[in-house]
Amino acid sequence: MTTPRDRAVLVLVMTATALVVIDMTVVALGLPEIQRDLGGGPAATRWVLVAYLITMGAVTQAVGSLSDRIGRRRIYLGGIALFTLASLACALAPNAPFLDGARAVQGVGGAVLMVNALPLLSHQFDGDRRTMAITSWGTVATAAGLAAPVLGGVLIDLFDWRAAFLINVPVGVAALLLGLRTLPADPPRDGARPRVDWAGTGLLIGALAVGNHALLRGAEQGWGSPATLAQLAAAGVLLAAFLAVEPRVAAPTLDLALFRRPAFTGAALAVFMSRVLSIGGTVYFAQYFQNSLLLSPAHSGWLLAPAIAAQLAAGLVAGRLLAVARPGVVIAAGYAAKAVGAGWLALALTPTAGPWTLVPPLLVWGVGGGIAGAPVMAVAMNVTDRARAGMVAGTITSLASIGAGVGTAVLGAVYESRLGPDEAGAPSPAAVAEGAATVLACAGVLAAATAALALPLIGAAGHRAAEPAAEKA
Repeated sequence: MTTPRDRAVLVLVMTATALVVIDMTVVALGLPEIQRDLGGGPAATRWVLVAYLITMGAVTQAVGSLSDRIGRRRIYLGGIALFTLASLACALAPNAPFLDGARAVQGVGGAVLMVNALPLLSHQFDGDRRTMAITSWGTVATAAGLAAPVLGGVLIDLFDWRAAFLINVPVGVAALLLGLRTLPADPPRDGARPRVDWAGTGLLIGALAVGNHALLRGAEQGWGSPATLAQLAAAGVLLAAFLAVEPRVAAPTLDLALFRRPAFTGAALAVFMSRVLSIGGTVYFAQYFQNSLLLSPAHSGWLLAPAIAAQLAAGLVAGRLLAVARPGVVIAAGYAAKAVGAGWLALALTPTAGPWTLVPPLLVWGVGGGIAGAPVMAVAMNVTDRARAGMVAGTITSLASIGAGVGTAVLGAVYESRLGPDEAGAPSPAAVAEGAATVLACAGVLAAATAALALPLIGAAGHRAAEPAAEKA
């Protein structure tokens, strides 16, 4: 049975997470209007999206580990306040550079809220209730991401682009008040707090910031351009330095020993691949629907609706399945279904396909994504010590962000390889269909490989029967 405090904490975490996820893309449809109002050119306008994602991805691991030391409540409440104030600054921005800077600060606040969501739920709930709380949170986050473009379009049509930021302010204030009332006090710590790993934190933030920038801007800069290659090389050097520093630190930002636990490694792999594969879905489905089948954006959205609904429903069912089946089996089954759906779609994507013939494989794809994705976060939290919940959540969230960037780069290159040299600007319907089908075929192979690895790595770990051992780890 859940208590009123349990439900309040769950509502708080879901609300804050929804705000963060929605703000990743809510202003995408308003970029032309922002440029008209504030000037700055296309490059400055694009940074409205990029600045938010780069800062969020860069500081996620650092703020997760910091919250383990300083205390979850005070860090989370500070994150809500920072996100709300930055949203207000975005809404009042007088020019493009100010807006880009405010979005960067908003990304830092968003990182605090995202990385502390799982630890808060992990501490508030136990056993099967914890699993259901985390899977429900994951389902709401997915729904928020899917609803963001629709919400942004409505707000911009009814008001203007500033409304997409201004709506965060009353919701943020309400969340702050709810957090002050419901979040439990941070437990007292025995002895002195360990020193902050400033060297590791700085190196990791630099590596992730430069690496995310290269992945987000690679297509625009050119994947083989000197700028992109230099950024990737710099990120690699910073990451290597971070990995060399961490084993020598008493209280590291990331304890590399976590990856010695097969179940944690399996969960991390599954999260990473879920984001890689999601890029192979939504992005290239939209390309195929609109540029090969010549459907309107509205019709494309309706065609994806069954898959989206199937994924949300399957995510909730997956939480229940963990009570009766081994987590490794559940997650591997989800990826296997995703592989079947991707392979089916690879065969079905032709320039002459009837839209309704695509619904069955899209449903299989959606069900597989829901079953594979929802339990993974719960597994990662259940097989590690609660005292390191922030570090674990930071690692998982950072890998998800990196996976999205890697998926964009790798599957984007696969797609473009199927286009003729004269078709890069305006590819033919046949070329678009071939490119999308090739992407889905690759996604199917990757999903099958992930299923084969997740089954032995995760196994029964993360099941409620394994919790006592996890607490001693």
